[in-house]
Amino acid sequence: MESRREFLRRLGVGAVGIALGGCVARPTSAQRRPPNVVFVLLDDMGWSDPACYGHPFHETPNIDHLARQGMRFTDAYAACPVCSPTRASIMAGQYPARVGITDFIPGHWRPYEKLRVPTNRTQYLPLEIVTIAEALRAAGYATGHVGKWHLGGADHEPQMQGFDLVRLAGQNRTDKQVTAFTDSAIEFIEANVERPFFLHLSHHSVHIPLEAPADLVTKYENKPKPTTGVNNPVYAAMVEHVDYNIGRVLARLDELDLSDNTLVIFFSDNGGLRQMYTGEGPIVTTNAPLRSEKGTLYEGGIRVPLIVRWPGVVRPRRVCATPVTSVDFYPTLLEIAGAERPAGQVLDGRSLLPLLQQTGRFENRALYWHYPHYHHSTPAGAIREGDWKLIEFFENGVRQLFNLSADPGEQTDLTAVFPRKALELQTKLTLWRRSVGAAMPQINPDFDPARREEWGRHPDRR
Repeated sequence: MESRREFLRRLGVGAVGIALGGCVARPTSAQRRPPNVVFVLLDDMGWSDPACYGHPFHETPNIDHLARQGMRFTDAYAACPVCSPTRASIMAGQYPARVGITDFIPGHWRPYEKLRVPTNRTQYLPLEIVTIAEALRAAGYATGHVGKWHLGGADHEPQMQGFDLVRLAGQNRTDKQVTAFTDSAIEFIEANVERPFFLHLSHHSVHIPLEAPADLVTKYENKPKPTTGVNNPVYAAMVEHVDYNIGRVLARLDELDLSDNTLVIFFSDNGGLRQMYTGEGPIVTTNAPLRSEKGTLYEGGIRVPLIVRWPGVVRPRRVCATPVTSVDFYPTLLEIAGAERPAGQVLDGRSLLPLLQQTGRFENRALYWHYPHYHHSTPAGAIREGDWKLIEFFENGVRQLFNLSADPGEQTDLTAVFPRKALELQTKLTLWRRSVGAAMPQINPDFDPARREEWGRHPDRR
């Protein structure tokens, strides 16, 4: 890996200054130091929820402005269709199957289903994993985690995984604590103006049950609705409320003159949740034009919004259609910070700098998913390579093949039309599962067809 000095020189930051429109400006101390990182992670925000991704009812002016100032990814993926595994993939830089956390902690359980699903290898992020926070702290960063963790309690909370400041709960309980978490995030930024910092701001929003300020709910109740879609007023209010608070963070970066040297990442931990997994309660949103929702390996469950802003490096109004995934953040941030790769720890992702800078090569590769659990679908695995995607369902061995370029909504199964392509992807998926030690479901000796959809208490739930 190139040195931090070499990297900054490649970006145009060095002793001779920064070229700006033909002029040379002397860099400040803030410009010479490694960039700050603000990672905003939302809970269950679907790919099509922000207005800049095409939603006709939601208003997200701050997220949209972030997209205009940076790069919006159209084919970004969470490494799992539920929260804990994706969060583990961000912290560890590994696929969830390698970490051993493949379901949310502790997980779902159907005691009478056809398959007995595996439990998470650990119901926490193992301490022996060097998290991205630990790697950045070793490189001189102040580290702060604010909001949802869901990677273990007691001795496995963020302060045990490299975070200096930890705020897991706020005082207000009427808006998913969005306001309180934003207050804490701003306080962390203000306390670390003089040094590089990594802020992991992880909201509970927009996960159901729905909570939003009454005035915003009234606004959307009175707003004319599109002729299609779900367009739930409370859900729309939640989306705008979290957008407003993202704007508060961005405004404080501006006020403290930090924006030009701060990398901002906006991401979601999985696709949108249309309805409770039990089938109870209202349908609150849709991931259309993508198929299905959280808890499935269709695009609606794993394709998510991703926006990256980094002034002076990422050019404004860029759109990237290259498939990327949450395991890519770890190596990307290591390279940006000039931090060391953790010895002996496999990193499954790839640095996104060539895409962000629009220089160099970013070679094609396959992306993988392993979700051997019951949720809004049955246990399955998936692979995407180029425009092709294959889903394998473990109950019956059924495979579905889609061409996402022609069919992003996954409506036409091409397995019978392109059997060789299906076999090729199936072989790669099988070999990948073997390489990461993916735990597979087994035949359930307690299978009862009459009771198969009953939900039971997970054996690891205390």
